[in-house]
Amino acid sequence: MSGSLQRSIANGFTLWFGVTERVSRPAYAFSGLFLGTLKYAVEALAIWAFTGAEFWPWDFVNPLLTSRAAMLQPGPAWLPWALFVWTLPFLWIAVTMTVRRVADAGGSPWLGFLVLIPLLNLFYMFAMCVAPSRPGAQWSSGPLTTSDEDSARSAVVAVVYSLLIGAVMLGTSVYLFASYGASLFLGTPFLMGAVAAFLYNRPHPRSYPASVGIGAVAVLVATLAMLLFALEGVICIAMALPLIVPIGALGGIMGKAIADATRRPRSELLVTALVLPLLAGGESLLVYPHECMVQSSVEIDAPPEVVWQHVVSFPDLPEEKPWYFRWGIACPQRARIVGEGVGAVRYCEFTTGAFVEPITVWDAPRRLAFDVTEQPAPMFELSPYRHVHPPHLDGFLRSTQGEFRLIRLPQGRTRLEGRTWYTVDMFPQAYWTLWSDLLIHQIHLRVLRHVEQLAEDSSP
Repeated sequence: MSGSLQRSIANGFTLWFGVTERVSRPAYAFSGLFLGTLKYAVEALAIWAFTGAEFWPWDFVNPLLTSRAAMLQPGPAWLPWALFVWTLPFLWIAVTMTVRRVADAGGSPWLGFLVLIPLLNLFYMFAMCVAPSRPGAQWSSGPLTTSDEDSARSAVVAVVYSLLIGAVMLGTSVYLFASYGASLFLGTPFLMGAVAAFLYNRPHPRSYPASVGIGAVAVLVATLAMLLFALEGVICIAMALPLIVPIGALGGIMGKAIADATRRPRSELLVTALVLPLLAGGESLLVYPHECMVQSSVEIDAPPEVVWQHVVSFPDLPEEKPWYFRWGIACPQRARIVGEGVGAVRYCEFTTGAFVEPITVWDAPRRLAFDVTEQPAPMFELSPYRHVHPPHLDGFLRSTQGEFRLIRLPQGRTRLEGRTWYTVDMFPQAYWTLWSDLLIHQIHLRVLRHVEQLAEDSSP
């Protein structure tokens, strides 16, 4: 590889993944066209290879994320997660380059975060492709001269301001728009980290590690505040931390870069108060729940005729249960049925309440299928307070139907399969379904192994 080519590649990576280089109009337009084409080509090839579906350019720019999720359903379970991870570096490039391009065009760098808003982002990026650079407004970082003067005070002020942003976003997204979307789990921690690091670096420039730390700390303090004010429980916060803390740290990098490269007034931080509500409002109109399915199975040393009797209803499960059930995740306890055949109603009782399951298929001893017309909360929130019930416990994860299939095996054995179809109305779905699939699978196995034990004990 020639030296000039190596330098070109290195310069490209610095432009895309760094935060100190000025972004000119040609660089922004070329990078957007090249990287957008690359991202589309890889995703279209992956979707076609693993699902057989054709992923057209209009699907690529379609803000309705559920249409893409439905396209991925026939593929392997890891495909949505892989595409989500693949998207993250492109999201970083889009935000950081747009922030620098806006500054180069003479605008407030905080307006660059408008690129996060669905639909608006396409028009905004096009505007940045044609907006000319303005003399004296170019992005430039001076030499780093760190100082510990008033470091603790600056850190406290930075975190307090970031908490105000988080509080506004929580009220807007969750309680106004009833939306648990990208604006809450991606945009909010990123902007909280960026604002915290910006304010931390304004009095005296600090190092990038310190700025990354203040971005992560701002998000951690926000989660503790939610626990303190009984807005969330321990389990949901623990599930969210692996996603939001790294994003807050990345926001810290961007906030320091803005503080170092621009001398614009702090009042422009008010722009962030507009970006997140606009993003939440757009998501509430564009994101719809997508149905997922989890399948689990066991092999039982008993014929289907015996297994069937314990599938339709079963007595209490053992008191002993894994730690995650003891910490509040809904745990199955018993099942009873009223009636027989199609139209009968099965009641599967959990620690949080009962699932009401009208029977839709009664094919003894091969298949039992049912709809879910009522369901309890998916968990009791673990909290220092007696009663914590955040909005996402009501309807954001909904079971829609389920079934048991009994497959006859040689030597009088049975393969028992359990399936649950459900929807999750929280974004990024690829992240949250990772947790929900895991927990539903554990619920399945607890029931299936109990049926296995009952059938084998009663089998002649």
